[in-house]
Amino acid sequence: MSIPSSEPDDSVSAGEFSARYDKFVVDLLGSIAYGELSAFERLSSDARYSPTLRDRAVVGKMAVAEFGHFEVICARLEAMGMDPELAMLPFQRIVDAFHERTRPADWHESLMKAYVVDAITEDFYAAICEHLDLETREIIAQVRTSDHQRALLQERLKAMLGEDPRLSSRLALWGRRLVGEALAQAQRIGAQHSFLVGLSPDGTQESAEAEVSAILSSLTRSHSRRMSQLGLTA
Repeated sequence: MSIPSSEPDDSVSAGEFSARYDKFVVDLLGSIAYGELSAFERLSSDARYSPTLRDRAVVGKMAVAEFGHFEVICARLEAMGMDPELAMLPFQRIVDAFHERTRPADWHESLMKAYVVDAITEDFYAAICEHLDLETREIIAQVRTSDHQRALLQERLKAMLGEDPRLSSRLALWGRRLVGEALAQAQRIGAQHSFLVGLSPDGTQESAEAEVSAILSSLTRSHSRRMSQLGLTA
């Protein structure tokens, strides 16, 4: 694998740095793969409770796209000589627990969860991609939700809020809970799997934690802008 251009210092050999970087990328791709598989399962289930056939088609299309993303990441892991299942297993429990904590009460909350969580997750991975080699960046770019699908989701949420203004306070509160859980999830995965530590020769847990903290602050600001676009308070 091609690694970033940073040159290792005397305390870290080139081989050690390369191995550390490769482990980081495998962990990252494993977490994305399981996240995409979980998103497919979640959206497939949500589609059944859609109030209209148009809604069912929109969410069903999103589910199909998520499974396609899952296959892209698995293919990349296999090309690296890795078993996708083994790469995903360390993340299964923590991702499943997140979805249990954020189980929607109804269709409205399901749609808000798709809007909030998918956007935050993609923003998080996009921020990390700035540290990665070109090939890995290109793979991760392939699994981003299309602008068209995101626009459809936002359009449907706005329509729901326009049809029933009473939803505003409940969905604003739900959005705040989701963003809190999503940011805590990112911190938890980052801490347990030392995300970002493997990206520089002199990387330390402390420097990685500071970097993750800066990323999370940026994610919070982006979330606030998305809520404002819906007319909700973040």
